[in-house]
Amino acid sequence: MRGAFARTLTQLAADDPRIFLLTGDLGYMALEPFADSFPDRFVNVGVAEQNMVGIATGLAEAGYIPFIYSIVTFAALRPYEFIRNGPILHKLPVRVVGVGGGVEYAHNGATHYGLEDVGVMRVQPGITVIAPADHLQTETALRATWDMAGPVYYRLGKDDRTVVPGLDGRFELGRAQLIAEGKDVLIVSMGSVASEAATAATKLASKGVSCAVLVVASMNPPPVEDLAAILQKYRTVLTAEAHYGVGGIGSLVSEVVAEQGLECRVVRCAIDATPDGTTGSQAYIYARCGLSADALAERALDSIGGVALCQAR
Repeated sequence: MRGAFARTLTQLAADDPRIFLLTGDLGYMALEPFADSFPDRFVNVGVAEQNMVGIATGLAEAGYIPFIYSIVTFAALRPYEFIRNGPILHKLPVRVVGVGGGVEYAHNGATHYGLEDVGVMRVQPGITVIAPADHLQTETALRATWDMAGPVYYRLGKDDRTVVPGLDGRFELGRAQLIAEGKDVLIVSMGSVASEAATAATKLASKGVSCAVLVVASMNPPPVEDLAAILQKYRTVLTAEAHYGVGGIGSLVSEVVAEQGLECRVVRCAIDATPDGTTGSQAYIYARCGLSADALAERALDSIGGVALCQAR
């Protein structure tokens, strides 16, 4: 997704001189298209993320549209107070770009995992929060939101190859995208785990279970109407996210079920414990934490009693 971001932002910047890109000494082999095309609008502030937010806030106050880029933990958590007190409270168009959401930087260890970023950003009503599922949706989401009023947080992955089947790059702010129909169980996913959810639905089909898959990339504003409309059709819904179980898509779905008074059981599939120091590939950690396609399919079978129950009403 980071490659799609850099290419799209470079294209947008060619038509709008207000766009700046700042990085916290990261983005090598990704941000070069922008840096080479617009060296006077590209700033490497070094390992100084709080200062980077401060500079971006000043640029936004002066009429520019600054994008700040770093790994999720350094983009969203280290300068969090600066984001709140600057762009959010002053309603300025600073774009915070966090790369490597979830456990994409798996081999770097727990300090590089982005497991709470959506939660801490979504709690602030004054910031738009977007977590695309693949690189095609990243481009669509960026083109739809780059010049909107107020701050935006983009949670991006590193993968520029995997395409979520059925999504076709679709994105609309405040809406959700249904990528697979089904009548027995629903999986609601956020971010790149959507590809695992789609594969899980295929595996369930081979066992006679009809599984629908919904992608939510617009976390704030949330797609409340879309969620309520589809959740009321199912008695069992799984949520899938490379995030802690609190604050992300699991929390959002639970909020909608509670506030709308829906008769729906929510099973949250997420990172449910503090990392213990074990590292490995993203695929290994997904399997270990119950987020792989096989694990999601098994959890769905367990949740509906192991057979297709035709639970849709």
